[in-house]
Amino acid sequence: MTEYSNHETRNTIRRRRYHPVLNMLLCGVIGTACGLGGGWFAVTHLGSASTVVYQSAETAPSVQTNVNNTDGTMTISEAASKASPSVVEIIVEGTVTNYGIFGGTYTSTGAGSGVIISETGYIITNNHVVKDTNKITVTTYDGKEYEAQLVGTDAKTDIAVIKITAPDLIPAVVGDSSKISQGDTAIVIGNPLGTLGGTVTNGVISAVSRELVIENESMNLIQTDATINSGNSGGGLFDGNGNLIGIVNAKDSGTTSSGASIEGIGFAIPINTAMDVASQLMESGRVTNRATLGVYLDELTRSTQHYKAGLYITDIIHGSGAEAAGLAAYDRIISVDGTEVSSYTDLSRIMRDKKIGETITLKIERDGTEMDVQVTLTGTLDTSTEQG
Repeated sequence: MTEYSNHETRNTIRRRRYHPVLNMLLCGVIGTACGLGGGWFAVTHLGSASTVVYQSAETAPSVQTNVNNTDGTMTISEAASKASPSVVEIIVEGTVTNYGIFGGTYTSTGAGSGVIISETGYIITNNHVVKDTNKITVTTYDGKEYEAQLVGTDAKTDIAVIKITAPDLIPAVVGDSSKISQGDTAIVIGNPLGTLGGTVTNGVISAVSRELVIENESMNLIQTDATINSGNSGGGLFDGNGNLIGIVNAKDSGTTSSGASIEGIGFAIPINTAMDVASQLMESGRVTNRATLGVYLDELTRSTQHYKAGLYITDIIHGSGAEAAGLAAYDRIISVDGTEVSSYTDLSRIMRDKKIGETITLKIERDGTEMDVQVTLTGTLDTSTEQG
């Protein structure tokens, strides 16, 4: 089962009221923060035996870059020595409310990893690592602790940026994930179990682009057999020359439906994707170049007396392409550009490759009648002022 390891930051999304018959499982939002975030920590206590691994703006600083070269000019030890000073340990605290006879509010802690990407203190990690936190503490390679500020998060790509103020930081040398090949050396550095900061494991790149659905979001990830454990989330995947090529975010663990054990299957967000998102978070606090419909969605998994199973619009974001096209609440999305859509994951996979300004054709059902609607996609909209 592919899972997340910690958690992610809450998006500024206001839920809309809709007909009580439309009692659906919330699956995602195509808007300011397209997608459904994970829940609270998948691993809320450091002693957990679970193998789950997963989920004022300044001008973005320049980062050190280098097209990765995996010709074996460095030993694993040399590459790890180069990369390790850029990897940090992250401990987070958040408030959890339990309900029931023994309910109450308490502070829960979790652990993850991060990678320094600028000398000015910007650190890239996973969205699910720093979600819903009240306090983020970073421990650098030299053992010093700093309280971190949350800069921005993106649930759809599971990327977040935090910032510390500290001297003599050593940023990672950022590689080029488009240049990696199956069989290349892979080195993972992070904070497994939340207590073993700076741990180095190595293996190979098992696949350069593996499509996975994680928390209803379709992602293309790098697969590796380097050992990954709880607490590695947000840490670095490096090539054989110590260049950063990915941000660790997932692993398959446990057993298959047939009972076979799963070992050596871990995943990382390609650094080209991660740095594109991180740059926008550093500049604006949010992703601004993602094409969106501008709708809120719910997924009905079973047909009812009044509604068929499928993906329904529950509200429209003001100023969006959906509003201009005349889409409305209770419209069921049947297909996009001729591709059938029955779930948020289906739509996420299609929207991943769309561009701002592109016009798409939605086939919808409204009041029992099917119709085609042309929608011109807009960029992400700031919905912080939208009324609930």
